[in-house]
Amino acid sequence: MDGLNVSIAFFFVVIGVCQVLRWLSKRLLSPGTQSCLAREFAGSFQLCTGCLELRMLMDIGPWGGGFGQDVVLTLLFLLSAAHGASSQGASANPTVCVQEFLLLQSGLLPTAAKLLAQAAGAGLAWALTRLYWSWELSQLHFIQNLIAPECSSSIRAPLPHAALLEGSCSFLFHLVLLRLGQSHALCRVPVLAATVTFLTYTAGPFTGAFFNPALATATTFQCSGSSFWDYIQVYWLGPLAGMLAALLLFQGNIPRLFQKNLLYSQKSKYKVPKAKVVAQLERDKPQGKRKGGKSHSEPRA
Repeated sequence: MDGLNVSIAFFFVVIGVCQVLRWLSKRLLSPGTQSCLAREFAGSFQLCTGCLELRMLMDIGPWGGGFGQDVVLTLLFLLSAAHGASSQGASANPTVCVQEFLLLQSGLLPTAAKLLAQAAGAGLAWALTRLYWSWELSQLHFIQNLIAPECSSSIRAPLPHAALLEGSCSFLFHLVLLRLGQSHALCRVPVLAATVTFLTYTAGPFTGAFFNPALATATTFQCSGSSFWDYIQVYWLGPLAGMLAALLLFQGNIPRLFQKNLLYSQKSKYKVPKAKVVAQLERDKPQGKRKGGKSHSEPRA
């Protein structure tokens, strides 16, 4: 269990460093785009380093560390909750940034800048995590260094099925994210963490269940067994298609592309009780035409 303790300490150090970076960006940078980019960079770095270490534990832990998948899934839930609680609004997920763009919540240039910040955070996470593994602080890291050059692709299903699976995971994740968009963090964070854990448990053996292009790029794109185009289809196009399907189902349209609601009829938000409508109609009728009413006109001589 010494290797597991080293990994847990590594998680705490990464979260602490990223929190310091967020605090510095909040103090030193303007509260607009620059601070947002720093948060996206920190969130992507924190997410990718944690998932790289978790994948190492998932691959080596059962036979090299003496612990099972339940330990890794518990750590995944806790790390997902920690990421959601500390991200300060950063998504660290390119599909979420594209979703915000399509919902008219972000412009083209800020969205492109966020994507670049996420790519930079993911790249730095990959480089520093491999450097950390090279120190061989535990037996697990020693084994990881031995097998790292021979890592295999996470795609363990036929390509169309793998792309459909990643798209389905992204669809469910974004549907939950849209539904909880305005809810309190105490509800949103654990529900999203549980959703990520469930999807990883279900689809992990087939594709790794990343449903995050930046995370997948840092984690599995350098492994052999699949071509670059295969990775693009499964880990980029699949999650983007799932996000679009979730947005269309939830909104009924895609505001950036068209305003017409394709799925749901536009109804008035406020309903008027029928009794009030009848009373209003009765008041609008001429008094002489009301039921049982008397005419005020008198016959003249």
